Amino acid sequence: MLLADRTAIVHGGSGAVGAAIARGFAREGAVVHLTGRTVPPLEDVARRIRDDGGAAHVAGLDATDRDAVDRHADMVAAQGGGIDICFNATSNDDLQGIPLLDMAVADVLRPVTKAVTTTLTTATAAARHMVRGGSGVILVMGGGREAISNLGGSHIAWSALAGVCRQLASELGPQGVRVAWLLSPGSPAPGEEDRAAEGALLTKRPRYDDVANAAVFAASDWARTMTAFELNLTGGLVVD
Repeated sequence: MLLADRTAIVHGGSGAVGAAIARGFAREGAVVHLTGRTVPPLEDVARRIRDDGGAAHVAGLDATDRDAVDRHADMVAAQGGGIDICFNATSNDDLQGIPLLDMAVADVLRPVTKAVTTTLTTATAAARHMVRGGSGVILVMGGGREAISNLGGSHIAWSALAGVCRQLASELGPQGVRVAWLLSPGSPAPGEEDRAAEGALLTKRPRYDDVANAAVFAASDWARTMTAFELNLTGGLVVD
């Protein structure tokens, strides 16, 4: 198992991405702590993990509340002897489908502020414990290198997250903590056709399990010399 005996926190663990990543971490041996603003959906994810033989814990939490995030990280670290992995999969409350010319500034900036705030609160709370242990991995969904119209502040937020991750990596790397972000074009819902967008080099979009597998790799010792990097899951829609 790639993550045996690791302690992982997945913020936003009841969403499609967060749930898939939590299951992936648990499948590879990590003890997973799921957080979110609504507890019942988190319990559903935790139940699936336990049914598959994994270990999962649940906590109701607003990731914009720094004090609450800090208290949760302290509790997780006390239970598990530290924190090894932190993944922020919280939603950004974005508004799409409207040209920027027609959008209120507040609607454009809301996802930017939300994304940067939750990433800073969750990453720094976990990193304080990771630094004490001399290792750890911080992961987020980010990127934003595509040029797609009518996405409001979404791509601005994702681009900002890439900058936050680089800054964190530069400060935390010498203390043994790695930072990375995943760039995905979006995954098909169950039963939905997974054909890639026009312009992609591959014909399929990544499934949620594909995103989870990439996160597992990034969090594992297989990527131990990699930090400040992006995992490009766009199937060639974005060419490095």
